[in-house]
Amino acid sequence: MSAHTRAGQVIWSPAPDWRDTTRIGAFVRFVERSRGLRFEDWDELWTWSVNDLEGFWAAVWEHFEVESDAPYRRVLGSDAMPGARWFEGAKVNYARHLLADTSRDDEVAVVAYSQTRDRVEMTFGDLRLEVARARAGLVRLGVGRGDRVAAYLPNVPETLVAFLATASLGAIWSSCAPEFGARSVVDRFAQVEPKVLLVVAGYRFGTKDVDRTAEVAEIRAGLPTVEHVVQVPYGGGDLPDTVAWPDLLDDGEGVPLAFETVAFDHPLYVLFSSGTTGRPKAIVHGHGGILLEHLKNHALSWDLGPGDRLLWFTTTAWMMWNALISALLVRASIVMIDGNPMFPDLDHQWRLAAETGATLMGASPGFLMASRKEGLRPARDHDLSRVRQIGAAGSPLPVEGYAWVRESFGPDVLLNVGSGGTDVCSGIVQGSPLQPVWAGEISGSCLGVRAQAFDPDGRPVVGSLGELVITAPMPSMPVAFWGDDDGARYRSTYFDVFPGVWRHGDWVRFGESGSCVIAGRSDATLNRGGVRLGTAEFYRVVEEMPEVDDSLVVHLEDPAGGNGELILYVVPARGIDLDDVLRAAIGRTLRAALSPRHVPDTVIAVPAVPHNRTGKKLELPVKRLLQGGALSEVATTDSLADPFALDAFVEHARARRAGERP
Repeated sequence: MSAHTRAGQVIWSPAPDWRDTTRIGAFVRFVERSRGLRFEDWDELWTWSVNDLEGFWAAVWEHFEVESDAPYRRVLGSDAMPGARWFEGAKVNYARHLLADTSRDDEVAVVAYSQTRDRVEMTFGDLRLEVARARAGLVRLGVGRGDRVAAYLPNVPETLVAFLATASLGAIWSSCAPEFGARSVVDRFAQVEPKVLLVVAGYRFGTKDVDRTAEVAEIRAGLPTVEHVVQVPYGGGDLPDTVAWPDLLDDGEGVPLAFETVAFDHPLYVLFSSGTTGRPKAIVHGHGGILLEHLKNHALSWDLGPGDRLLWFTTTAWMMWNALISALLVRASIVMIDGNPMFPDLDHQWRLAAETGATLMGASPGFLMASRKEGLRPARDHDLSRVRQIGAAGSPLPVEGYAWVRESFGPDVLLNVGSGGTDVCSGIVQGSPLQPVWAGEISGSCLGVRAQAFDPDGRPVVGSLGELVITAPMPSMPVAFWGDDDGARYRSTYFDVFPGVWRHGDWVRFGESGSCVIAGRSDATLNRGGVRLGTAEFYRVVEEMPEVDDSLVVHLEDPAGGNGELILYVVPARGIDLDDVLRAAIGRTLRAALSPRHVPDTVIAVPAVPHNRTGKKLELPVKRLLQGGALSEVATTDSLADPFALDAFVEHARARRAGERP
């Protein structure tokens, strides 16, 4: 099929019996029965969901039987953005919805794979008991409503247990993966001033044992508010002055599980932006917003429910971890994976999907394209007969990737490509069992999400690129940014360009059918292999090196969906030459302070870095030069603090096109 598949070609269509065979069909039947409405297709359902926001989200609440200790006064107090108020008066708890049902206690909830230890399974009953014990242990450590619990932990069951215990108390969770260097972690956690810190001493990545003892010590030193450190036994030795995880649980033996009910917008967790323009933004998400959005997303778009299993590789630093955990809300089970997802080979995740009986397997577009390039045939070589959906997110998927999935899995498996982000902790555009799939395109806006493309004048455009915007509120939009008491940073992040309209920061093109293509970020955020990296983090680390005076980093995407090329430009300090020794030192420093993904592919010396007159570095003009743009097209030299600062980048772009070494 790949030889004939063209962009925009329909490669998957909804089943004729979707009303009776899908979870979105069950929702439609519920709405039709309870509201006296009738929907013939996706377009009618989506139009109702965005034109009657109160009716739609009330239906989601009722269909999934959200429990509240007090009735809400109305669904949406105001649709103004920012400032929309959802379900005022309700008293909910995310963890209660996930754990309170005891009817499936004997069913497996979690299957966990790790390169550090053996496979682990937990039933829903096991999970409830562990959360109750951890909750009691946290209470003994003084954790209560509103306190912050931070986790420097991998994607393992203990992290899930600690998160749910934190949520059950009305305390606030935040996590970073242990691959992050100490500086990245402190830049994030210090903002929320945690009372308790959970850590591991190390982990194994493939065949390599990674010791994090020094990083943990540095993180502790950078977080003066931490009163207790809990060590989860996982790689490495014992850390000094910590509470052992088993001891934390033992203190809660026999204590019944309880739930602190909180307001709909009470903080559930704090996620962090990539840190492009400074310190990572501390994005606060509320109990109710995440609960409703993930119930909607996981059941109606991902078609998950009892008996299903979600496998999606993620770390605890990505919002996909939060999305993975929420599959448990709809009584689907999850597969947790820690370590090198490509070890011992590219086929590893496909084997896990077969072994675990996954019904939805999520992957990065880069992974799908690499599987295609290697000639893998997962459905031929493994029993993947339970897979109904392949999910893809993190970066655009080329047409060839759509064709490969169709060839490999046949016409019955839905390829659900989506795009969303940390800001809403969900999808903005994606597919569902009720939408066609067009090769190279995302099927459309999600239910309840009024997404459009705007031109620079704030007018909706179809058929041409524009800014991705959301023109009506979503429950999972951030409650606030932590520490942004007057809301100024929140407003400037999303609402500074189009007043009253959420600007997401992506370039998008919507078609007449409602499908869309994400063309990339409209700012300078780096997206390497589907993982967003912030430029400010690079600069904070590189420019502290005495050999470097200034720096600028750009990322050139790989059209095939790979990692692309990460190029770091540095201005060496006076008397310093950029040689291979310094290049290696820069790479080691970035790896240690941030992560392996931050190590550049190329490091080039330049005499100056371009800044505008307010001191902001100009990454986008450099990137556009490297992509073939002329200087006159990418920047106005009058706006530069040094009008000659781009000259070296113009020369480098010319040399690249000519095939010359820098």
